[in-house]
Amino acid sequence: MSSAPLSKSYVPQVFVPRMEAQTRNLRTIKPLRFRPLSGAIADVWHVDGDQGGGGYYTAPDPRLVVFLDDTPPLIALRTGEGATAQFGTRAFFVPAGTPLWSKLGKAQRLSHIDFHFDAAALQTRLGAIGVSDLPRRVMFAPEDSVLLTLGRLAASEVETPQRGTMVLEGLLQSLLGAVMEPLSQNALPASGGLSPQHMTAVRQYMAQNIFRPVGVGELADLAGLSESWFSRAFKQTSGLSPQRWIAECRVVAAKEMMADPGRPLADIAAATGFSDQAHLSRVFRRSVGVPPSQWRRDIQ
Repeated sequence: MSSAPLSKSYVPQVFVPRMEAQTRNLRTIKPLRFRPLSGAIADVWHVDGDQGGGGYYTAPDPRLVVFLDDTPPLIALRTGEGATAQFGTRAFFVPAGTPLWSKLGKAQRLSHIDFHFDAAALQTRLGAIGVSDLPRRVMFAPEDSVLLTLGRLAASEVETPQRGTMVLEGLLQSLLGAVMEPLSQNALPASGGLSPQHMTAVRQYMAQNIFRPVGVGELADLAGLSESWFSRAFKQTSGLSPQRWIAECRVVAAKEMMADPGRPLADIAAATGFSDQAHLSRVFRRSVGVPPSQWRRDIQ
C-alpha cells in the first residue's frame, strides 16, 4: 500500500512522544532503537519478562503496537481495572489518553515495534486509507501473517536502516490499513450482517482463546461494535446467536480432543473453556444429542 503525501501545514517538525509507563519485572535485553517519521516516531523494544510482569501505560498521543515474535505473546491486555482481558493479540491501537494494563501469563521474551503519533498527522494518514475519524477505543488485531511481516520489515528498517524514510513511511501506512480497515468499520454491510473481515477476526480470536471463557462483549469489541448490534449482526450472518456459536466452537474442539481415548473428560473440559466436566456434558448433550462419554464410545 503506497503512502499518500502528508500535509505539512500542521505536522510538527520534531515529534516527541509523551508516555507514562510504570513497569514491573520487565528487563530490556537490547538497546532501544528509534527512528523519527513525519509526525510520528517508531521505536523497537526487546524485553525479558517474568510471569506476572507487565505494566501500566498512558499517553496524550495515540500509538500503534505490533508484536514481532513468531506467535503473539501470552499477555493479557486491559483498558481498565475491571475490563475484560484481551489475549492472542498481534497488534493494537491505543487512542490518546486511554490507559492500558498488561500482564504476562508466563515468563517469556518478547519484541515489539511501537509507533507514537501526533494526532493531527495521524488523522491525515488515516484519511489516506479511507478512515475519516480517529478511533476512540482501543482496537485489538488478532494473529495475522501480514501484520507480522509488515511489523518485522518496519522494525528492521528502524534497527538497521537500509532504505530511505519513504519505505518506512509506506510500511507504517500499510500497518495502519491492516489494523484499521478490518476492525474500524463500525457501519454494517448493506445486508445488516457482519463483514467477512469481522467474521475472520472473530473466528481467529475464538480459536486462539478456546481454552478460556470468552464473552460476547469481547467479540463485539473486536469488531468495533456495541454488544447488542454485534449480536444482531452476528446472528444474521451465521444463523446462530453469538452465545450458541461460542458453545458450538467449544463442542467442536472437545470432539477433536476426545479422539485421544486416554484424555480425561475433565481435562478436555478445562482445555476448551468449560467450567467443569458437568458443564461440558450439559452443553455437549444439548448440541450433539448424547453425552460426551457415549459419543466417545461410539466413535471408537
